[in-house]
Parts: sequence; structure tokens; C-alpha cells
Amino acid sequence: MYQQVLDPVADSLGWSSLVAALPLAVLFVLLGGVRMRAWQASLIALAVALAVAVWTYGMPADQAFLAGSEGAAFGFYPILWIVINALWVYNITVATGHFDVLRRSFAQVSDDSRLQAVLIAFSFGALLEALAGFGTPVAVTSVMLIALGFPPLKSAVLALTANTAPVAFGAMATPILTLGKVTGESSDTLGAMVGRQTPILALFVPLVLVAIVDGRRGVRETWPVALLCGAAFGVAQYATANFISVPLADVVASLVSAAAVVLAVRLRPSAAPAKPAPVAGGAADEPTPEFAARVEGRDGGHGEGHGAGHGGDSRAEAARAYAPYAIIIAVFVVCQIGPVKDLLDRATRTFSWPGLHLTSPSGKPLALPTFTFNYLTTPGTQMLVAGLITMAALGVGLGRALRAYWTTLVQLRWAIITVMAVLALAFVMNASGQTVTLGTWMAGAGGAFALLSPILGWLGTAVTGSDTSSNSLFGSLQVTAANKADLSTVLMAATNSSGGVLGKMVSPQNLAIAAAAVGLDGREGDIFRRVVLWSLLFLAGMCLLSGLQSTGVLGWMVP
Repeated sequence: MYQQVLDPVADSLGWSSLVAALPLAVLFVLLGGVRMRAWQASLIALAVALAVAVWTYGMPADQAFLAGSEGAAFGFYPILWIVINALWVYNITVATGHFDVLRRSFAQVSDDSRLQAVLIAFSFGALLEALAGFGTPVAVTSVMLIALGFPPLKSAVLALTANTAPVAFGAMATPILTLGKVTGESSDTLGAMVGRQTPILALFVPLVLVAIVDGRRGVRETWPVALLCGAAFGVAQYATANFISVPLADVVASLVSAAAVVLAVRLRPSAAPAKPAPVAGGAADEPTPEFAARVEGRDGGHGEGHGAGHGGDSRAEAARAYAPYAIIIAVFVVCQIGPVKDLLDRATRTFSWPGLHLTSPSGKPLALPTFTFNYLTTPGTQMLVAGLITMAALGVGLGRALRAYWTTLVQLRWAIITVMAVLALAFVMNASGQTVTLGTWMAGAGGAFALLSPILGWLGTAVTGSDTSSNSLFGSLQVTAANKADLSTVLMAATNSSGGVLGKMVSPQNLAIAAAAVGLDGREGDIFRRVVLWSLLFLAGMCLLSGLQSTGVLGWMVP
């Protein structure tokens, strides 16, 4: 049995927090400064976390390693289980040629690369986030952008930056439903509050995407459509989360924003397409030889006129190209129906991780050692079912499907190591008390905690790669801090989720998935340096919003 300690260094929360932050500091310095491969940096940071847990916090070595093993298992199931099956469905569409039809369909909406980035990375990515989450939209949309002619590095940056505003309602609002469980607050109320924060973020994300593609000129020439897309998404997300259904918020918002872009493109006068400006010079922007060969092999090549593609696809071909995503939506919606969900949930099994025994600083047993196998209700299994139906719809044989699955595993091999190592690190930090030390130290800020609350959510997602995990980690702490500082518990709990969405783009887990998808394994540090400033800028805005919502200025926004 191990009982957590909050202040092991000189009985000081401040000094203890400095030591507790060492694993994270090592991780981000190795990624952004040393440019080390993500899987190597993650393993080194995991070793640092284990050392801090054992030598500073006095955690028995066997308990520390058991916590790490549970984290690695959680990284594979359910997180990688979702990503692997989602990418498998995508690879089936590539193998059958239907991905090219889908890509040409998107290209026909507009030949302007800046608007293509908004439509695919933001609107279509939000739909994928709504259905599967956990890195799926980053992997799929980044490759779609490459097929339209964007350089691999820029594609990864665009996909990661776009994967912000939809995250809190991702995977059918799993982060918010989890937040409701750990805080005791109504998930509907929490969803309504998040729906009054992230829509404001959504307003600016398409403008940032346009700026990444084509700098100031891109913003100057396309801001009306980009702003319309963000506004349509934000209004739809707010309305759905507050008045219709929290789990469906991103589904509705993504479709409405896509429709707004298509309508705007149809109505606005045609303009000459703009070639994307490079994100950075050098070889990092170019595809690796083997990835270039893979793209050429499935796409027939693409040149300067990106977005032009091959025309002449019949309506039947287009319908078959969209069929996998229609099937995914149908499967996920059916599985959310009350009686169906209850039936599937009967297969869920929960058990305590063997040998792991943890208590909080007050002596209460922790829920961390509890591991849940939700075989049928996890989005990964539902994605697998959607893939099997897709095989039938597209006439894909078993052999071809298995080859696509093997291709997916090879493509994600380094990402798999990274995700499992990062989740092992997160569980060691959580089990030993390192994360609680950091959170408790920040919670001592009193009324100013309203400004710091998003940082806590950002930190949780940056470490775990999941807004759901961040809410599990810090949700109850946010409520405790809110009560101590006489702040709204709903506001602080929801802000944890809203702040967490901004840590998604810098989490090693998602960096590794993005790098694997675009064929830039080992370049995670390059991607990190190009998204971290946007992440911090958005975070500063969320801190300001949270602070104002805790006062009379914007307090009327709190339900």
C-alpha cells in the first residue's frame, strides 16, 4: 500500500512542485529543444518520473512500475484501439481508391488551398473528432491535406491546430461525461458551460489555419469565409450543447460549418487559388522517399496545381467514397441509443490492477488502480464494426482488409511506443502524487485560480494526450479549489475541459500520431515547435475568458 504525499521536498508545495515538474520539463525540452524522437523522449521522461516517484516521493518501486504498466495498457486500450481501427478504415479507402474520389470531391468545393485547409482540417476533422477522437482526426486529415498537395510538415501542423475547439465534445462528449462522473456535477450543465467557452475559440481557429497556409495575404483574402466557418461552428456547438444534446454538439457543429463553407464558396466570386506558403524551409517540409512513393502509388501524382485532381467521378462513386463515414456515423449514433447502449454495456468488465494499492494523502483509496474493459461501448470496437460493414459496402475481401490492417500497424509502430510510454508516465505521476502536487500548488492561488484553471486542464491533456484523462485527473481538484476560493464549481470544472483542448496539439501522443501519418517519424520536435506558440496563445485567451467569467463582467455566461 502506498499513500500519496503532497510535499515531500522540505515540506513545501512550491519546492515539491518544481521537482514534480521535472518529467514534463525533460519531455518537452527533449522534444522541442533537442529534437529527439518522440518515443525516445517519452521513455527518458518515463524514467525520470519513476526516479522522482521512488527517490523523492518514497513510492515503493514495485508500485511505481505497476502504475506505469497500467498506464501503458490504458494507452493501448482504449486509446490506440480507437486510432488503429479508425486508420484501418481509412487505409481500406486508400487501397480501394475511394480515398482519391473523396479527396477530389473536397477539391471540387474550392480550388483555393486555404479554404481546403479550413474545410478538411477544421470541419471534417471536427466530425472525426465527434465520432472517434483520440488522435483519429489528426491522422486522417493530415494525409488528406497531403493528397491535395500540402507539404507533410504543414499538413501535420494544420491538423493539430484545427484539433482544438471540437475536442471537449469529442468521441460523443466522452470528456464531459467523464468530468460529470468525477465531479458529481450534471454533465448537461457542464456541457452547457463548455458550450459557452469553446465556441469563442472556434471563431478564431479557421483564421489561424488560413494564416498558417498563406500568411497575412491568406487572412486578408479569405477572412470572410474563414470567419463564417468559425462562427457557424461556434453557434451550432453552443446551441446543440445548451438546448439539444451534449454528445451531438460536434456532429451538428461540424456539418453546419462545412455547409457554411460550401455555401460561401458557391456564392462568393471566384478568385485565383493561392499556393500554400511553406511552414518552414528545408527538408523537413518534404516527404520522405518511402512516403512520397506511397502517395504517388495511390494518387497517381500531384503537382503544382494542387486541388485540381482528376474529374469525372460518377455520383455512385462519390456515394461509395462517402459511405465509410456515413457508416461510422450510423454505427456511433445507434450505439448511443439508450437501450442499445445499456445492452452493449453488459459486456463491460472492471477490475483492480493486480498488486497496485494506492491511497490519497488523506488515506482514502484511489480509483486509479481500477481498470475498465468496455469491450463493446468503446469507440474503438464500434469503429472496428464500422470497418467490417465498410468492407462489405466497398466489396473488400478479407485478405485485402488484413493487409490494410498490417499496413496500419506498421505505420503507427513508433506512435504506439510513444503513446504507451506517455500514458505510463502520466500514471506514474498520478499514482505517486506528482500531478496532485502541481495541481494543489496552483489551487492555492485563491480567487486568481480562475485565471490558472485552464492551465491545469492544458497540463493534463499535454501529458496524457486526452481531454478525458485530464478531466479524470484534475476535475475533482478544480471543484475543491473552486469551493476554497468561492468560485463557481461548474465554471472551474468546465474550464478544465476547455483549457485541456489546447494541450492536445502539443501532447507527445498526438505529435507521434501526426508524424506517423505524414511520414515524418522522428520529426515530432519540428512539429512541436510550430504548434506550441499557437497552443500557448489560445491558452492565454482561455485564461482571460475564464477569469472574466468568474467576475461580474462575464459572470452572466455561467449557467
